[in-house]
Amino acid sequence: MVQIQDTIVSFDVITSEFCCDLKKCHGQCCIEGDAGAPVTAGEIAQIEEILPVIWDDLSPEARQVIEQQGVAYPDPEGELVTSIVNGRDCVFTVHGDDGCCYCAIEKACRDGRIGFLKPVSCHLYPIRVKRIGSYWGLNYDRWDVCQAARIKGHRLGIPVYKCLKEPLIRRFGQDWYDELETTVQEMKKQNII
Repeated sequence: MVQIQDTIVSFDVITSEFCCDLKKCHGQCCIEGDAGAPVTAGEIAQIEEILPVIWDDLSPEARQVIEQQGVAYPDPEGELVTSIVNGRDCVFTVHGDDGCCYCAIEKACRDGRIGFLKPVSCHLYPIRVKRIGSYWGLNYDRWDVCQAARIKGHRLGIPVYKCLKEPLIRRFGQDWYDELETTVQEMKKQNII
């Protein structure tokens, strides 16, 4: 692990290779699992604000879940997560004609209809951020649905932190990312990684 400002970054984030391959995985991370994506109270407020814009993009089942319990709920550990349909699909999942799952929030943002991209935990995946005392811990979450991303990342030689440069800067800032890059270069020179 390496410390960058108020974060502790696992070596896996630096040394493991990863590059999303939507054509192969079809966005399974949006529909697999037993809980939604972690969200902050601020993100819930943003989602609730843009909900009228994306409402018609959501499935009838997703709209029903949102009407009954809202856009998020506390998981068994008490962490706020996006609501899910049928115990697995994120309520913001939309299915494309190409067989892929997409995020209704991200699609609306990329279409210029809203200014909020999506929850930062989704943008950062497969990096998971957890509070560790006064630090934020960044770990690489290996999930079998991302096997194609590991293969593509290895083929292209892209480490996790470089694949996720944009969301890392969104979450921690440009100075933080620059410090991470400098630290990684120093570690390589010293043969630490």
